[in-house]
Amino acid sequence: MAHNISGVILSGGANKRFNGIIKAKIVIDGKTIISRIIEIMSNIFDEIIIVTNTPDEFREFKNCKIIGDQFLNKGPLGGIHSALKESEREALFVFAGDMPLLDSEIIAKQIDFYTTNKCDILIPQIEQFIEPLHGIYTKSLIRILEDFLEGDNDYAMTEFFKKADVHYLKIEGSEKTRRAFTNINSPSDISTVKELLESTD
Repeated sequence: MAHNISGVILSGGANKRFNGIIKAKIVIDGKTIISRIIEIMSNIFDEIIIVTNTPDEFREFKNCKIIGDQFLNKGPLGGIHSALKESEREALFVFAGDMPLLDSEIIAKQIDFYTTNKCDILIPQIEQFIEPLHGIYTKSLIRILEDFLEGDNDYAMTEFFKKADVHYLKIEGSEKTRRAFTNINSPSDISTVKELLESTD
């Protein structure tokens, strides 16, 4: 267990492409996306936090802390801020709530790198792409994050990164990696995930 790191699931967003349906609650092959995420996380983190502004949708997850945004309509940074305030751990490992195929080996590799290369933020980089919502964020960020959220900004994560000590962990692009970072951006992505699940059965 990563006892000094809390696992965090961000389950916000307008979900406009899904007619308001919460993406984390979409069922794929008999399981909701968030159930798949928690299944992986529960073997790694002894504290799991769900950040959502629709808490009644997640009451079934009794072993998770469920919290809302303190800064509303600020995107993922608002959710990260709330989790940093709530957690007593040194850091958070933050995941998007629409990533149903997380890989425990990749998560462990990221934690190991963070442990030996302490920084404010650790983000995986696959070729030219980065994955901010598969990242580690430390408690030391709270003050500068609050200042950023209170300011007149566009609240883009990459803009905030300019104010912090960010390290990037380069991960080889492979079928395993592409699978692990697959997320549900549109209804067509559900079929892609089903195909990936069938290919491993």
